[in-house]
Amino acid sequence: MRSIRRYLLRTLAITLVVAGGIAVTAAYLITDHELEEILDTQLSLHSRIVAGQLDPDATIDDYARLASRMGFPEYPAQLYRDGNKAPVSSSESGTKLYHEEELKLVLGFWNSDGSPRLLGGKWKDAGPFPAPFEEGFRWENYDGHRWRVFSMFDVASDTWISMGLRGSFHDEVVERITWNNLLPMLFLLPLLLWLMSRIIRRGIAPIQALSSQVQGRSANDLRKIDNPVPQELIELRQSLNDFIARLKATLERERRFTADAAHELRTPLAALRIHLDNAQAGGDQSLQKAYVGVERLQRVVEQLLILARLDQVATASRATIDLYPIIAELVAELWPLAEDRDQHLKLTGLTRLEVRADDVEVGILFRNLLDNALRYTPKGGQVEVELALWEGLPQLIVRDTGPGLPEALLEKVTERFRRASGQGTTGSGLGLSIVSELVQRQQATLTLSNREPSGLEVSVRWELPT
Repeated sequence: MRSIRRYLLRTLAITLVVAGGIAVTAAYLITDHELEEILDTQLSLHSRIVAGQLDPDATIDDYARLASRMGFPEYPAQLYRDGNKAPVSSSESGTKLYHEEELKLVLGFWNSDGSPRLLGGKWKDAGPFPAPFEEGFRWENYDGHRWRVFSMFDVASDTWISMGLRGSFHDEVVERITWNNLLPMLFLLPLLLWLMSRIIRRGIAPIQALSSQVQGRSANDLRKIDNPVPQELIELRQSLNDFIARLKATLERERRFTADAAHELRTPLAALRIHLDNAQAGGDQSLQKAYVGVERLQRVVEQLLILARLDQVATASRATIDLYPIIAELVAELWPLAEDRDQHLKLTGLTRLEVRADDVEVGILFRNLLDNALRYTPKGGQVEVELALWEGLPQLIVRDTGPGLPEALLEKVTERFRRASGQGTTGSGLGLSIVSELVQRQQATLTLSNREPSGLEVSVRWELPT
């Protein structure tokens, strides 16, 4: 992943250059258009002023005097008589003080038939400048240069008047204005890039500070991040705090699981060792007690493995399934165990009941419920499994005729390693804890209640499948 600072700096620099280029281009085009409008206005205005000064009865001598005023030392004006060049009086050789740009502005006069009368400046170097053929503005190429020309016909003096400006003057002014706009930008560009770099570095400083806060913590420091951050980073800080909370909960579950497992395994292992020592010494009942201890140890390990697997998987996959085949298969599987204890096990209720759940987790859930019921039901007792509908909601009910639970323990018995004392069983205290967790994962409801005159009823109720 590329650096955010470099990405922003490069992107903003490119944007700045492109925006500057667009601005300069727009300035060039706008200046070109506006300057052409201004210069056209000047050509038109001066031509009309000249036309207003013409004497309708002006003679060739009058034009000769005008020619002496229009010429420059290096570029004298040219007078024409009957279409042919006529000499200009040398009494005045032209204006001695002039601006260089004046050479690019030329005035010319033509007779009504298009023959030249007086041409100034550079409009006679390559022959007479083309005569006007209509009034208005036009572009004309002459002697390798483009000229912007305004022409008008003065009826009083029967004369065509044209005033022209060389196109290079227009182009030079436009380029000069454009460069005047571009050069400050070129000089300011390094400063702007430096400022952008400083602004970007200052802008992403809170991100670096937040990273340093997380990076500088030890593995055991799972406190919330409460350092002030800009508004844009509040959601990121909240996400980090949520992740830390989930990590803390996971580590806490692992620590609790490890502590509970060590506690629960220590007792049966110690008892098993004692019974085996007694068996070596010739105790009659020691092997039988050791077998019971191994059985309990095996059950604790199995339940702990189930809990570990549930803790590792955050959510369960859910699909619409039929409970009856799953329940019937598990009832048949545990039937021999009930027979060995002279217990009556039966399955009643509906033969088809659809719920939205995970079939594997439903199997683990029901097996724990049924195993608990058989374990706590005395010999000759009864365990009933029923599939039914309660107010339209599918539910699984397991009833037994065991001793039930103390009322104070009904709400706490789903805690891990919580067992009712004095019931003479080898339970691990994990069965109902597993059931409770699976019920939550299946988004179902678990209810425990005592029966009369004795026994326990456990019901699991699901929402309707959609």
